[in-house]
Amino acid sequence: MTSISDRSDRRAARRSSRKRLPIESLPFKALHNFLPPVQMLSEAQVEQIHEASMRILEEIGVRFMETEALDLWANVGATVDRSTQIVRMDRGLVMDLVKRAPSQFTLRARDPSKNLPVGGNFTIFATTSGMPFVSDLERGRRAGSVEALHELVKLAHMCPPIHVVESQVTEPQDVPVWQRYLERGWAIFTLSDKPVAQAAHGRSVATDCLNMAAIVFGGRDQIEKQPVMVSVVNANSPLTYDTNMVEGIIAYARGGQPIVMTPFILAGAMSPITMAAAVAQQNAEALAGIALTQIVNPGVPVIYGGFTTNTDMATGSPAFGTPEGAWAFFAGAQLARRYGLPYRGSGGLNTSKVVDAQAAMETQMSLWPVILSHTNYVMHAAGWLEGGLVCSYEKLVLDVEGLAMMQKLFEPVEISEATLALDMIREVGPGGHHFGTSHTLERFQTEFYRSTLMDRQNIGVWDEQGRQDAAQRALRVWQALLANYEKPPMDPAIEEALRNYIERRKADPSRLPVVN
Repeated sequence: MTSISDRSDRRAARRSSRKRLPIESLPFKALHNFLPPVQMLSEAQVEQIHEASMRILEEIGVRFMETEALDLWANVGATVDRSTQIVRMDRGLVMDLVKRAPSQFTLRARDPSKNLPVGGNFTIFATTSGMPFVSDLERGRRAGSVEALHELVKLAHMCPPIHVVESQVTEPQDVPVWQRYLERGWAIFTLSDKPVAQAAHGRSVATDCLNMAAIVFGGRDQIEKQPVMVSVVNANSPLTYDTNMVEGIIAYARGGQPIVMTPFILAGAMSPITMAAAVAQQNAEALAGIALTQIVNPGVPVIYGGFTTNTDMATGSPAFGTPEGAWAFFAGAQLARRYGLPYRGSGGLNTSKVVDAQAAMETQMSLWPVILSHTNYVMHAAGWLEGGLVCSYEKLVLDVEGLAMMQKLFEPVEISEATLALDMIREVGPGGHHFGTSHTLERFQTEFYRSTLMDRQNIGVWDEQGRQDAAQRALRVWQALLANYEKPPMDPAIEEALRNYIERRKADPSRLPVVN
């Protein structure tokens, strides 16, 4: 029988023999932002929004469409109208509950060297999530499938600038709806060893996701000690948490796993049209959900989520990568800091149908605000296209390159006698060049960021190489990454236990989970 060490030796030999792309050699680490966060709002304006949010919670209330949640709220003294399922809550109660959540926590990975800090001045990037379709230049736009899910998880695993692998990077539509989250769980836990994100679509789904994580990480007590996955809960704006989301909140909070509490608000449709009102409503919805987690399990980690943008009033469609959406990211980050909570934004948003200049411009209008505002958890940072309907393979690669360049920008620059190199300036003098100096020769391979994707040849060479644009080059990159992929090692007994659990659940139609 072949030992695990023998297989590891063979994998190492294969890795050393293949050609690695520059992107593969980057370090896996969170971006540490040493700059002060941009304050888009004055302190007085932050307090105005806070006050408006408190009035929403006290005077209007939030609907929680689940009996247990209503009981939990009633037990802590909130005003509960069971006929409408609306909960009105005193601001003192809400703030006391929110204060229980930690300002920073560690998200554990299957590979301990990939554990991540969440909060403070750290920023981590996650893939797209919730995409029903995928696309690439060779196979076109198509429904998500198990094959596409596996390919995208592998690409995310291969790219160090992607820190968290979202299980819903695409929806495997060739699997029955009620089994899809099980397929997604298998993919993220076996094809990657990075931190992961799971779905919060009801009590049964959340319970199965917790059980899968417990198998992988050594038991329920182990995942409750240190969180191993995050889960996004979206308010059904305006001012409603539906049954599936509330059940997900309660199950994950009891299981000690952090929830990214994220109202999704389109100003002009799901809130008043003004961005001030939209963010005030976002704040009220987020705080209500966060407070519920702390009723369930005081001290459980939670992330304040912001996903507010505007409606295109000419079409009624969501508009992404807009100045209004950027402003909302800045404002949400300031509010999260006011409450001492980690903050979630989105980094790759756009409404383009193809990987073009519009996709790039709108993505940058999303990415820069989340970086400058010290957003801690950046969702949709790689692959987003077509307003969130499509995960594009080429867009994922382009986004990864952008994230890598952003991380390089925030690496500390050494200012010293050695780096100022006055002796080299003196040696070369006016009118010379530095290509052949000892200083350059010692450093040229490591000093600058090595791009995997950008074309910096002259036009003649570019013409000879087929006049490829960025998307065409990205096609070749993701194909090379998949060719280079090697499955990370996993204890065979754990892998077998996980597969057995998933197969048992697939064969149990008597307990079909409710999914969105």
